[in-house]
Amino acid sequence: MNSPISSALTKAPDDSFRSSMLGPAASKVYLGIRAQIISLELLPYATLVRSKIAEAYGVSQSPVREAIQQLEQEGLVLSYPQSRTIVAKIDVDHARETQFLRVAVEIEVGRTLVLTPGTDWEASARRILAMQKLVGDDMNIGEFIALDKHFHQSMYEAAGVSSLYHLISSRSGHVDRLRRLNLPDPGKIASVLQGHQEILAAISNRDMTGTEKAIRDHLTGTLAALPQIMEQYPKYF
Repeated sequence: MNSPISSALTKAPDDSFRSSMLGPAASKVYLGIRAQIISLELLPYATLVRSKIAEAYGVSQSPVREAIQQLEQEGLVLSYPQSRTIVAKIDVDHARETQFLRVAVEIEVGRTLVLTPGTDWEASARRILAMQKLVGDDMNIGEFIALDKHFHQSMYEAAGVSSLYHLISSRSGHVDRLRRLNLPDPGKIASVLQGHQEILAAISNRDMTGTEKAIRDHLTGTLAALPQIMEQYPKYF
């Protein structure tokens, strides 16, 4: 059962950009398996048995095949003809490329918000951060991540480019898995919250240079910790 916080914030899946390309049955399978991979419930090299997936979701194997093909395009699974499908390792190069794209876009989103005073975004962002601190104090990683995504998604929406958020999220599977590994580290949750607070403060103060720095510093934190993550979790790479 979803908590009141997660229920209130889950307006649309972050990966709706890709799921919208699929039929209803395939979309359900795609979103379900993708969520299991991103949350690390399905680990690298885990085998996906199509017949069992079809049975679990109450669908035929055709939508399962469509869903897996979409996951293959994202590099989250690997299929071997006439053999098996497995969950892929975290692709570090793909993660770096996605992060490069996101930093560039989000800096422009921040710039737009600096130049557009009087929106409701700042009040909404403060509420999100208050809730995020509560779940962070409880070490509720799942809800903390949901609120993290909602904070950034709300920026894109306020800037009038929400479709770009979904586009970037649809190719962020490898980065999201890195974040999931990194978040439990001591001080990481507090660092994420501080990053959000610095972004909000810079935008509220109409500080263009500060906004760019806050966004860049915040979004590059996980990849900066990549050597430690890889050393701590070698089986994911």
